Amino acid sequence: MTIFVDADACPVKHEIFSLARQYNVESVFVSSYNHFSHDQTMKWVYVDTEKEAVDLYIVNHAHRGDVVVTQDIGLASMLVNRQIYVVSPRGSVYREEEMGQRLYARYLQAKQRRQGIYGKGMKRFSAEERQAFRKSFEKILSKLAGK
Repeated sequence: MTIFVDADACPVKHEIFSLARQYNVESVFVSSYNHFSHDQTMKWVYVDTEKEAVDLYIVNHAHRGDVVVTQDIGLASMLVNRQIYVVSPRGSVYREEEMGQRLYARYLQAKQRRQGIYGKGMKRFSAEERQAFRKSFEKILSKLAGK
């Protein structure tokens, strides 16, 4: 099992690294060169700065039973039907049966933005969301580790 992290804007990198180490699971943080990190404690893979380069790397390297952390619904939809566990940094676990609805909501929001209608955007990342992520993520790792 490997944990892949869509790391460009991931606010829970240290939680992922800590839990991956605790469960003795390899974690790979995938980022574009624009988001280079000097943190050498984590394993980083850098890809081109093209729009979907991080997503393509993860899609091409994640396998059944792996875990992916991303807030990208499009990426999640390509992974969940391959029996890859996908969780958002806010602790939401993506499920195959709900992806159609999530993708449709994303489409409607993009359509509104093209019409000049903008929502409030994402709320500030909270300590409660960090805890929700940790709980969801640890539950997945525990299940996969057989604990």
